[in-house]
Amino acid sequence: MHSLAEISRRLAEGEVTPVALMEAALAGVRTAEHVFISLSEEEARRDAEAAAARWKLGRALGPLDGIPVAIKDLIDVRGSRTTAGSLTRSDIAPAQADAPVIVALKARGVIPFGKTNLSEFAFSGLGLNPHFGTPIADFAGGEPRAPGGSSSGSAIAVQRGIVVAAIGTDTAGSIRVPAAFNGLVGYKASVARYDMRGVHPLAPSLDSLGPICRTVGDCTRLDAAMRGLAAPTATPAKIAELRFVVDEGVFEDGELQPAVRDNLLGVMAALSGQGARVVCTRVRAVAGALDVVARFGWLGAAEARALLRDVVEGPRRDRIDPRVRTRLEAAAMLDPEQVARMRQARRELIVAIARELDGAVLVLPTVKHVAPLLAPLEADIDLFARVNLASLSLTMIGSLLDMPGIALPSGTGEAGLPTSILFSLPSGEDDRLLAAGLAIEVALRQSHQGNPA
Repeated sequence: MHSLAEISRRLAEGEVTPVALMEAALAGVRTAEHVFISLSEEEARRDAEAAAARWKLGRALGPLDGIPVAIKDLIDVRGSRTTAGSLTRSDIAPAQADAPVIVALKARGVIPFGKTNLSEFAFSGLGLNPHFGTPIADFAGGEPRAPGGSSSGSAIAVQRGIVVAAIGTDTAGSIRVPAAFNGLVGYKASVARYDMRGVHPLAPSLDSLGPICRTVGDCTRLDAAMRGLAAPTATPAKIAELRFVVDEGVFEDGELQPAVRDNLLGVMAALSGQGARVVCTRVRAVAGALDVVARFGWLGAAEARALLRDVVEGPRRDRIDPRVRTRLEAAAMLDPEQVARMRQARRELIVAIARELDGAVLVLPTVKHVAPLLAPLEADIDLFARVNLASLSLTMIGSLLDMPGIALPSGTGEAGLPTSILFSLPSGEDDRLLAAGLAIEVALRQSHQGNPA
């Protein structure tokens, strides 16, 4: 599958047309079940034809003009119903206007190609959905695996090559986890990075957006378009000027699969070999974030419960996935004092992590394990709950601390499935993180090729 950069080049040189790209995407949809909840084929074809005409006249709206991109069905696209993956929203009216982030994408010629499947209300890190089906990757051999969530359809649309990029949301790991499970690059922005109007909320103080792509470079291109910019604002950092802090504490977790740990250390050794400075130590703010979640619970659950209370307690409650409803009901046990203490601890830890890192990039595994088998999770609600928490436990750290994060493939583990490494910086340092990500990508490529930095 080509990258956004390569497709842009091919469009500019006339090697491919937006119409051909759209027809290929539509053909891909027909070979993959449960990836999309809705498609607007006629409008997508019209948009592709309009983009083709602009390219022919030399009036393209930008390098991404005419490229189809999948959109998580949590984001308003004019004329389509935003289901949030729930049957409780099956009779709502179609959106009357595009979310601002969609307006920005369309202004650059990006074609919002279909609304992708997700965990109901975006409230799960595993991506199962009994209402619209569960999308699965096309890994060779073996039994189906959980796609990761909640941005399951967005990740699988990219993994299967239906589109080259997709937009997801992330509240506790919903971009980073599916990217990790499927060998993709996922960028979760700081909460304030994008205009969140027109995005169905889950936990407003934690909700964020971001792209799922195959390269960091593609993430920077889509990030710019999502913010209404003509070109990325991040340029590659110098690898020798980057400092990485690997948190040693997570290595003591008995659930951490050896391949996940070994692949992380291998990536860091490669970066060190290319000139980066790598330090392995215990990060106090990381331990503090884990302690807050262990003692008080998850802030996102409290906010989601408050937001969805009328649905959970209303006449349609039985239409909610029991795996989701059970967790939302449990969040009702969090009293206001607990929530207030969580918020205060969060404010303190956001300051603490920035001070402790002192400019360094935090390094963690994205997830402690590879994508788990799907069938056991569908059959056992208690197993689902345990694996869901384990899958989100490390990405929740960055979400609680409002850290932008980039999940990058780090190798393979059990059954040849992808493992992933998570690079994060303090809140608001998105451009610096993307610049570091570009440098990491180049350095790892050079390391694999045996070239000097």
